[in-house]
Amino acid sequence: MTKIAALPTELLHFIEAVPDLYLLLAPDFTILSASKPYLAATHRTLDEIKDRYLFDVFPENPALSAPDGIKNLQYSLNWVLQHKKPHQMALQRYDVQLPLGSGEFKEKYWLPTNTPIMDEAQNIQYILHKVVDVSEQVLTQEKLEQSEHLVEVLSGEQKITKAQLVSARAEAELERQKLYNTFMQAPALICLFEGPQHVFKFVNPLYQELVGDRPLLGKPIIEAMPELKGQGIVHLLNQVYETGESVYAVEMKVQLDHANTGHLGENYYNFTYQPVRNLQGIIEGIMVFAYQVTAQVEARLELMQANAELSAAQEELKKLNMELEARIALRTQELERSKALTELQHKRLQTLFVDAPIPFLLLDGPKHVFQLVNPAFQKIFPGRKMLGKPLLDALPELKDSAIPGILDQVYETGKLYEGNEFPLMLARHEGDEPEEILFTFTYMARQNEHGKVDGVMVYAQDVTEQVRARQKVEQSAEQLRLITDALPVLIGYLDKEEKYRFANKAYESWFPIKSADLLGRSVREVVGESAYEGVKQYIDRALAGERLDFESEMPYRKDFVKYIRTSYVPDIRDGQVAGFYTLVSDITDQVEAFHRVEASGQEAKALSRKLAATNLQLSAANEQLIRTNVDLDNFIYTASHDLKAPIFNIERLVQILLESMPPELLKSEELTQVVSMIEDSIRRFKRTIDHLTEVIKLQKENSPEATLIDLAEVINDVRLDLSSQMDVAGAELDIDIVACPYLHFSHKNLRSVIYNLLSNAIKYSSPDRKPKIRITCHPKGSFYLLMVQDNGLGMNLSGSQKLFTMFSRMHNHVEGSGIGLYMVKKIVENAGGHIEVESQLGVGSTFRVYLKK
Repeated sequence: MTKIAALPTELLHFIEAVPDLYLLLAPDFTILSASKPYLAATHRTLDEIKDRYLFDVFPENPALSAPDGIKNLQYSLNWVLQHKKPHQMALQRYDVQLPLGSGEFKEKYWLPTNTPIMDEAQNIQYILHKVVDVSEQVLTQEKLEQSEHLVEVLSGEQKITKAQLVSARAEAELERQKLYNTFMQAPALICLFEGPQHVFKFVNPLYQELVGDRPLLGKPIIEAMPELKGQGIVHLLNQVYETGESVYAVEMKVQLDHANTGHLGENYYNFTYQPVRNLQGIIEGIMVFAYQVTAQVEARLELMQANAELSAAQEELKKLNMELEARIALRTQELERSKALTELQHKRLQTLFVDAPIPFLLLDGPKHVFQLVNPAFQKIFPGRKMLGKPLLDALPELKDSAIPGILDQVYETGKLYEGNEFPLMLARHEGDEPEEILFTFTYMARQNEHGKVDGVMVYAQDVTEQVRARQKVEQSAEQLRLITDALPVLIGYLDKEEKYRFANKAYESWFPIKSADLLGRSVREVVGESAYEGVKQYIDRALAGERLDFESEMPYRKDFVKYIRTSYVPDIRDGQVAGFYTLVSDITDQVEAFHRVEASGQEAKALSRKLAATNLQLSAANEQLIRTNVDLDNFIYTASHDLKAPIFNIERLVQILLESMPPELLKSEELTQVVSMIEDSIRRFKRTIDHLTEVIKLQKENSPEATLIDLAEVINDVRLDLSSQMDVAGAELDIDIVACPYLHFSHKNLRSVIYNLLSNAIKYSSPDRKPKIRITCHPKGSFYLLMVQDNGLGMNLSGSQKLFTMFSRMHNHVEGSGIGLYMVKKIVENAGGHIEVESQLGVGSTFRVYLKK
């Protein structure tokens, strides 16, 4: 059994101090605590009832012919345990024994409510039993009815009028109950304001959830929700109350302290403010119908209407005893008033649903017949008639979709169903081809006055355009990230709260955190306090709308200090600064080099005098070298150019000679062999001349234009050119260049390097095994190391023969010029790099190319 000592102290104090009649029960119906008014109403003390079984403390009155108090209360408590929801009981007679065990009972009437109190795991921990003691009102009503009966005996002519009045009241009460059930079940935020100060007369549970347990009823809106001051809400309410014209707002931002912590949340709402008039047409309040659209998940529609005052009937009955004729007239007037009120309630409900800016419909019965389709929903299907038709007759395209099954489930179980961006193939006009429409919707069961499901309320928003637009934005954002991640600068975006909303991949090389994990963190937290103090003034200026470019020393960490060149670009939207973009470049090397130069200034002056003399000598030597190089280039050019004409003449003369010979001689084996040797010599001579020309171009091209190159694209291009050779040799190519996808180099020269190394690996493969070639690349110091490794013939590098010299060859059994590796070495060295080779006969070779970053 649960003990009171196990209860939180705050809960005990609350239960004992509340002014209403409360009883706190354990799930096994053991009494744990009670409020002081409850103890007074039941003539008990806390010591008499705590830790005892509820129905032992409050037994049934044996004098009643058919007592049902215990049975009804047990049913309600068990329903709460099963459904984990509050349960409101009807008027109950439950007499109280005076005192306990005496056998004497006092006639009592109650209005009970049982509410579950659950823990974080949604298990019921306690049941809060609240009652309203209406014994005095019920007994007074009985006396009035007895007087009424006496009057009816004296005046039989009023029987028909009274029966009509009772019937009208019952009908009005039934309609009120239907509307109340609909309001309480609708997935919307609904409240009723009274008077010019907009005093909360009624709020439904979803509206109350906006501010948690903050009390609203009986308070003016500006007192209950002071944070709304200046947001325009009160102004709109005043406008509706003064003009009598309804106001509709779409996606209006409202800031409320939802958790009552002092922190204002930001949410967007669609709502309707509609004046409430009495039968004379005078405005006496405002009805609010709203739903939240912050994340495209719409709140549940929920409608309600205030119950009419019940005390008026008692006053009318009292007056009936004094003046019969006047009472008949008053009853006739009340009958008409009740009918008018019922009709007014119907019109209000119709107006709320039909005029609501949100798409809404009601489906009636198990076949889901369209009972109500408001204009906002009809706009989605402007060319189709749905009202009065079953679902699959109106929209037959839904037959093979999941929608009929979902609606059947909601109708049968009464459980809410919410769909988000749900794709359906539907035609907007009758006879058109179906198109994909995306819906965000809520299906909620509608219950009649007996609590039985008789239809389904539907809110369905067409979000096709929003989803398509979001997808385009996401694609653009992904493309932007791919671009910014490839850049060597830090690119980010800070919002007004100085928090990162974007950071490219370059941040990961400076800070020990993934760029995605930076999002939502403040710049102070990321860069550190010392670095933040250095740029705080620039951040403030950027958030004020100023575009800035500055350089600064940034002590990010004790062992990590950077000199940066930074640009801050404000993001101005609708005249307001939403944040700013940051572009940070690393200039540490330049600044430190400047400092070193500055520090060695004196030493440089001394050296300059010494170098001046040396420069004179070097100038003379350089001039001599220039003349020599020019002479060498001229010689090679002249030789290659002047040799072209003779070799072409020789080739032509051989062709003429062959054409003049008799056919019988041309067929001889000896002549065919000689001709083949001559043609081969001419071909090699022409290739040598071409190679000399390439060497001249390479020597003159010391500083080719460098660009950012996709290494994988270059390798794939070379592989396609060599595909026939690779297929013949059966070569396998393994590529691993993830560590350096982009290189800053001359595109033509990089292709030449890879082409020569890869073609050599294929050309000099071993006949004893299948060629396997591996190309890798990774950063190493200030270089990118590009390696080409094969399992071919290999080379003996211990001899005096130079591998990279012009016309040098290590293997003569295959055709070659000995110029390729010479050109590779020249290209790499001209770009500030170098090349190394490691080889072993019969094992293979590895070429290491160091390309400067």
